[in-house]
Amino acid sequence: MSNVVIIGTQWGDEGKGKVVDLLAEHADVVVRFQGGNNAGHTMVVQGKQFISHLVPSGILQGKTCYLGNGMVIDPGVLLEELDYLSDHGISVGPDQVRISEKAHVIMPYHKSLDHAREIKKGDNKIGTTGRGIGPCYEDKASRRGIRFIELTNSNVFAERVKSILEEKNFTLEKYLSAASLKADEIIDTYTAYAVRLAPYVGNISVELHRSLRTGKQILFEGAQGTHLDIDHGTYPFVTSSNTLSGNACCGAGIGPKEIQHVIGIVKAYTTRVGRGPFPSELFDDIGDTIQEKGAEFGATTGRRRRCGWLDTVILNNAVRLNGLTGLAVTKLDVLGGLDSLNICTGYEYQGETLDYFPGDLQVLGECKPIYETHPGWSEDISGIRNYNDLPENTKKYLRRIEEIVETPVQIISIGPARDETIVVKNPYTA
Repeated sequence: MSNVVIIGTQWGDEGKGKVVDLLAEHADVVVRFQGGNNAGHTMVVQGKQFISHLVPSGILQGKTCYLGNGMVIDPGVLLEELDYLSDHGISVGPDQVRISEKAHVIMPYHKSLDHAREIKKGDNKIGTTGRGIGPCYEDKASRRGIRFIELTNSNVFAERVKSILEEKNFTLEKYLSAASLKADEIIDTYTAYAVRLAPYVGNISVELHRSLRTGKQILFEGAQGTHLDIDHGTYPFVTSSNTLSGNACCGAGIGPKEIQHVIGIVKAYTTRVGRGPFPSELFDDIGDTIQEKGAEFGATTGRRRRCGWLDTVILNNAVRLNGLTGLAVTKLDVLGGLDSLNICTGYEYQGETLDYFPGDLQVLGECKPIYETHPGWSEDISGIRNYNDLPENTKKYLRRIEEIVETPVQIISIGPARDETIVVKNPYTA
């Protein structure tokens, strides 16, 4: 029996959805353990594109999918997603999709606060998606959040909304100069959500424990990336949850002894959405070429992604923080046709060489990338399915990545479709 955690190693958008969809064939259960609908996973199956924001990618494989207690969930968005999947012939009943009763509910005032704060900050805004993720996690930490267990209890829910909204409206009106919200409207809307979602809600920790006892294999799906982690990312330009592999346990309700493999997803280059330091960012024609060829736009926001050379400083950081046992390199085909490729192996800061990722953003903002240059390849690799058939320069590029971060490349994605993949080692069957 193997249980696998999938983690993004950069700033998100690494292609986790495709890898989860690929590996879900070998798992019985797929679990999302943090974040909300600020993340988006894009999968292409038989030429058809699916984008999910909350439901784990394994739903396309017919697997039982769990939304863990570490998530914050907008019930309106979830219902839209369930309806979208159902309309496309995907089974999404209460037996296929399970919601932790301890997951927190994103409320309308969370989204209002998110938008109003960004407007007030002006040029100093964080670049949040505006989905209410941060304010919902704030309420969770300050013990004034609403969980699904309260949402599905109509009397408790109504009382909580009325008591919480008094403070939220004060902040919206008096400090943020934004419109206030009406408790009755929220209660009516969310009560209707609760009626539909109640059959999906349960004690996920207990259900997962039963799955483990019967020998079922679990795939844990992370959202965002390592360097958006609230503790270890480029704070404050981060998300509001822990995106590291360790949170798979906390966010799903299982013990660490149940995890056998941690696969880090790394794009063959580096991208970032929103603000914050990005040492290997490209501001030239090569950066534009990668952006256009890689169709680098956020699945959730549609924002253009900043592009740069592969940065193994941040990749090594992810290897250490997550305890990675293997790598999945994605979008390798995008680099085809470039005469040469650079790999960032360190940073130059005030005459010194740094081989680690600094926590001080002022320091990081002044870091200059130190590059190794490697020959590129001109061959189209999208049709290759065997590692040995890759061009020699492609294999040299991959081997150099393995050498620098001391972690084996186990999966290589050379196109968006499920079958456009080279599996060197499958953690479920090896």
